Formats: sequence, structure tokens, C-alpha cells
Amino acid sequence: MFAIRDLKKTYPSGIQALRGISLEIRPGMFGLLGPNGAGKTTLMKIVATLLEPDSGKVEMNGVDLIAGKDQARRMLGYLPQEFGLYPTLTAEQMLDYFAKLKGVMGKKERRALIDALLERVNLSTARRQRLGGFSGGMRQRLGIAQALIGEPQLIIVDEPTAGLDPEERNRFHNLLSETASDSAVVILSTHIVSDVSNLCGHMAIIRQGAILSLCTPRQAVDQLKESVWEATVPREKVSGIKSRCQVISSQMFDGQARLRVISKRERPSEEFISATPVLEDYYFDLVSQPK
Repeated sequence: MFAIRDLKKTYPSGIQALRGISLEIRPGMFGLLGPNGAGKTTLMKIVATLLEPDSGKVEMNGVDLIAGKDQARRMLGYLPQEFGLYPTLTAEQMLDYFAKLKGVMGKKERRALIDALLERVNLSTARRQRLGGFSGGMRQRLGIAQALIGEPQLIIVDEPTAGLDPEERNRFHNLLSETASDSAVVILSTHIVSDVSNLCGHMAIIRQGAILSLCTPRQAVDQLKESVWEATVPREKVSGIKSRCQVISSQMFDGQARLRVISKRERPSEEFISATPVLEDYYFDLVSQPK
């Protein structure tokens, strides 16, 4: 069991990044979803022992990750938002370096480990390629490989698919889903709703350093049954509709507005038809509420 208890952090500038975060997370893939500036990276850096909180606790299987940083790092795999690589090293040299840092001292043991990791992330054919020539997706897959060294009990991936093209994002999704297990907690921190929808059995939504929702993606979507509507209406009707219900998306085409809205009390007007809710509807409705 991984637990965060009343975690708070205020930066010297006065920005209150975390306002008493509490979470309990069981093994498997967990999504931490929120807009940029919500506090996700601050939270992940504290969990990864890279930043001190003002107060609160972080525990993994009874170990205090804040007080016992050395022990915490032996339990942890971390892929930060900005994963720095030495451009002149090859993939196998980079993994060999990280394996040494994580205490894998035997040369034969490291070689077997590196072979297995490169095979797992589909980089075996690029093992001797210099990292300066890696694509964004290849860099992220190598990042996951280094995070898996030492069979960590807690794996943190922070905004892992930002900037990836659709093919690489799909490949990375497959890799992350294979990484999750019955014994390890994998925390996926992202602002991309589809990442959480595709991968995570449980999720939390964070905004302005506070947890707004803790549920499963299915529970979130079920809350909007018979509340999502779509229509194409004249431009002049849009302002009136916005005053009555939450507009999730508005696209102009040939002088008409294509609207997707949330109206929990009634059908917005006769032009609208019922639509099947998706996780994006729940997320945008929640984070767009008045602060």
C-alpha cells in the first residue's frame, strides 16, 4: 500500500503548490490527472525524494519515504518530465551506468539485466546507437527501462507522452500497461486525459494543489449519464446556451457552432441530442468549475 497523508508545500514565492494532499493507492496503474500548474510535478518530486514538503507523510509498505530517503530510493523507479540523457553515450552504456548507481555491481548481472530491459522496451536493435540521435519516443522508452532497474515497488512517470506522435504514444501506452503489476504501484502523472482513460484503473484529479476527485474512470463517466448533449446551432445562440449549461467544446464550421455541453437538469434545447459521456467530459466539467 502506498499512502500520502496531508502533504503540504508552499514555495518561497508564496505559491501554495500542495494544500493537504491525501491519497491511498493500491498496486496497479494509478492516474494523477490535472492541468498544467495543478501541483502534479511538485507532488511527484516529493514522492521521488527530490523535494522536501513543508509537512505531511509519504509511506510505501510501512517505509517513510521522506524520513528514509536512502531506503526509499531503493524502492523507487522514476521517469521525470525532463529526462536528461548523455548524448554521446549509447543506450547500453546509459543503462549500465544507472544499474551501477542502483547497486548492480556484477558485470555479468548488469549485462543480463540490460539485455532484458532493452528487449522489454523494444530497443535491442538500438543498443549501440548514441542517445543524441534518439527520437522522443525512444528516449521515453529508455527512461522506462532505467526506471525498472531494481524491480521497484513504486514507479513514477511524470508527463511521459507529452510531445510524442500518435504512434509513439500508442507504443508507450502498451509499454506502461505491461509495466503495471499486482505488486508494484505505478503512478502516471499527466494532463492528457486519454492517457488515464486508456491505462488506469483508478485516478485522482488535482487542481490548484487540492484533490477534486478520487474514483475510477468508469465511476467518473457514470456520473454524467444522460447529462451530455450535442448540437449544431447558429452562432447567435451560443451565448444563451453558455449561460444555461457547461459548454465542453465549441467548434465553428460554415457559420454554425458544433457544441458539446453538460446539462444535468434538462435538455438544453430542441436542437440537442443525447451523447455518450467520456472521461474528457467529466474532467473538463470538474476543472472548469469556479475556483
